[in-house]
Amino acid sequence: MRRFASRVVLAVLAPAAALGMTLVAPAASASAAVATTTLESQVVALTNEARVKAGCKKLTVNANLTKAAQAFSTDMAQQGFFSHTGKDGSNFVQRAKRAGFAKTAMGENIAWGYKDAQGVVKGWMNSPGHRKNILNCKSTLIGVGAARNAKGVVYWTQEFGK
Repeated sequence: MRRFASRVVLAVLAPAAALGMTLVAPAASASAAVATTTLESQVVALTNEARVKAGCKKLTVNANLTKAAQAFSTDMAQQGFFSHTGKDGSNFVQRAKRAGFAKTAMGENIAWGYKDAQGVVKGWMNSPGHRKNILNCKSTLIGVGAARNAKGVVYWTQEFGK
């Protein structure tokens, strides 16, 4: 069995407000629910199952967080890196804002090498830092992205917000 720690970096993320990274949404904006691909939809469903079991509300898919997550997964897969810091030096808050997310970015989980949604969510749930992001009841929004590199390896990203 592959070692989880070699494939997933712990998201050392405090609530964005505590770090002074609060983004304010325009009064007229609303969270848009969007359709995602099967892989991403499965990750959202499994994430929400875990949250409900823990007493948290289900997350709502947000178009801008999904855009940020997909772009970051694609970037990691195409450029061959694995880090919470983008090749351009960006962090998850900056990437979410760049994708049009104007609320509070709460956290990010990334992984690579898992072939399916069940495997990646199980891996995240078995990692204390990733589990904490998933079970943070203050988060209300999610975006998920998955992208394959040229060798077929999947890079996964979850973005959380409120």
